[in-house]
Amino acid sequence: MSNPQNLRFSKEHEWLSVAEDGVATVGITEFAANALGDVVYADLPGTGSAVTAGETCGELESTKSVSELYSPVSGEVTEVNEDVQNDPSLVNSEPFEGGWLFKVRVSEEPGDLLSADEYAAFTAG
Repeated sequence: MSNPQNLRFSKEHEWLSVAEDGVATVGITEFAANALGDVVYADLPGTGSAVTAGETCGELESTKSVSELYSPVSGEVTEVNEDVQNDPSLVNSEPFEGGWLFKVRVSEEPGDLLSADEYAAFTAG
């Protein structure tokens, strides 16, 4: 499993792109997607809603279980990936591309986000 070097990762298995114009993209990692199994439903935060770093902001339902979705940063949701809401399997097939979940205007980023190498070590142990 290869984690893109340009992303940062939370210990709750979400990834975060570097913010462009203050807006970052959030998704779940390939590790999390594989652990979940086939995702069949995505309950994502609404556009305009506030999210808080480390707090629950949605759910992903798979054929195995329901898993809470945590925001890796605090801010305001600016866009939700409607493709994932229409085809949740994108979370499994393209976790780092088409399977992104939402975009957020970052107001606060915690200092405990991991680099790709740190996340790989975290998930290996």
